[in-house]
Amino acid sequence: MAVLVVTGVLLLVVGGCVCVVRAARGGPRWVRAVAAVTLTAGELVRAAGRSRGHAGGSPSGGGAGDA
Repeated sequence: MAVLVVTGVLLLVVGGCVCVVRAARGGPRWVRAVAAVTLTAGELVRAAGRSRGHAGGSPSGGGAGDA
């Protein structure tokens, strides 16, 4: 059951990304609407991550260029 839920969410995310790319190239109105919803959902997820104190970087502060 959990596999079906994860698969469904993954399909929604991939479909939203496809709509964002297609809307950037001037797709139909419904594609632009789905792209707007996808981008808004992404911003909400990002804002929720920030409010919980997640900075988006690695916890140790080391990046790929640190040696």
